[in-house]
Amino acid sequence: MTISLALLFGALIGVLLGLLGGGGSILAVPALVYAVGLDMEQAIPVSLIVIGVASAVGALPKIRVGHVQWRLAAVFAAAGIPATFAGAAIGSHLPQSALLLGFAALMVLAGIRMLRDDGPTGTACDTDGGIDWRRCAPRSIPAGLAVGLLTGLFGVGGGFLIIPALVLMLGVDMPIAVGTSLLIITANSAAGVVSHLHGLHINWAIAAAFAGTATVASLIAGHLGTRLNTDRLQRWFALLVFAVAAFVVIDTLWLR
Repeated sequence: MTISLALLFGALIGVLLGLLGGGGSILAVPALVYAVGLDMEQAIPVSLIVIGVASAVGALPKIRVGHVQWRLAAVFAAAGIPATFAGAAIGSHLPQSALLLGFAALMVLAGIRMLRDDGPTGTACDTDGGIDWRRCAPRSIPAGLAVGLLTGLFGVGGGFLIIPALVLMLGVDMPIAVGTSLLIITANSAAGVVSHLHGLHINWAIAAAFAGTATVASLIAGHLGTRLNTDRLQRWFALLVFAVAAFVVIDTLWLR
């Protein structure tokens, strides 16, 4: 029964990933905890496997067309990977209730980001000859640290934070920001999985079922999603995220 639930909810998360991009993965951990029955300790690395595989698959076509800023991705990853291990270490000392409440707060933040219109782009990295590192590094390094910490702590990719940081703070064009974000998420997710494996027994059958169906469903949904109004879909998804966050808070504070 558990494997069947993993297949079902993996497919649902994959559809959301394919239609909405990285933001769809914000529901992976709640699905694994409340539907599949894993605790947070096991749900986080399984979620990161799904996010990492989906991001790597999504990054390949971006790399082929040159929509990646490799040096900027390297800066984010260099800052984010150690922070991912730090986040995992912090999370290992927190009770599950604290992690669930923190995750609910993160979901609210992600939902707000989905509903907000993008503002004007920044110019911290914008030069005629490439990247101005004296202006770019003071913003990209803290952003990379923050994303890595959240990845290790909560098992999220952080795309809802990376893309605004690249576009609004650093002035990166949106197509390149998307491709660069996928590379950063892949690197951080891989580090997150490694950081959570020590002393943890993962049910690899559930992980494979969830990750496999999520990846296949995301590819199919991504191909079909070009015909849909993704702006309206994203607004509805943001409302769903708010509802799930409210359920997590109520369940954690009053039902457990």
